[in-house]
Amino acid sequence: MKKPKRPRDAASNAVHVMRIATGEIEEKPERRSAAAELGSMGGKAQAASLSKKKRGAIAKKAAAAHWSKG
Repeated sequence: MKKPKRPRDAASNAVHVMRIATGEIEEKPERRSAAAELGSMGGKAQAASLSKKKRGAIAKKAAAAHWSKG
């Protein structure tokens, strides 16, 4: 289900915002998927789910890539 598009011109957008503010229409927030939620948490969520050995391997690969750019 696609959400309706907001008006492009300033006057129509102002009317749209006024209708939302007065409760004439209801704007539903966008639903986020579980993958998007984890992605927004960044590397902390990934690091929490990995073993110490796997985190070390990722860190070594990152360090090698960093120092090989020299």
